[in-house]
Amino acid sequence: MSVLSEFKTFAVKGNVVDMAVGIIIGAAFGNIVGSFVGDVIMPPIGLLIGGVDFSDLAIVLKAAEGDIQAVTLNYGKFLQSILDFLIVAFAIFMGVKVINRLKREEAAAPTKPAVPTQDQQLLSEIRDLLKAQQAK
Repeated sequence: MSVLSEFKTFAVKGNVVDMAVGIIIGAAFGNIVGSFVGDVIMPPIGLLIGGVDFSDLAIVLKAAEGDIQAVTLNYGKFLQSILDFLIVAFAIFMGVKVINRLKREEAAAPTKPAVPTQDQQLLSEIRDLLKAQQAK
């Protein structure tokens, strides 16, 4: 089997195609989550903590001299990324928790026993009559 045909077999497997679709949808979902965090979640949190924007926090390692820019350690951007991650992770956790609860409720819902068909009822009656005759 040639490398090309082996690759073709691998690439058209259902799992690979499903994974590719998942990655594409995940990238699109990433934009939605980013907008949700940046535009919906962060403004109220910023209001609660007094409008502090962590991304501006930095330590100057070397001051700017002439045309050379300052060298800074931007730890605020790192803190902002951690906060964004925690918010996104918590939001996803809550979504998964709701989905799992709905699945548990669906699984726990009692199902009605299947009503036997007329054929099954007749066969049961015949079986019972035969047992009754054998017992005599």
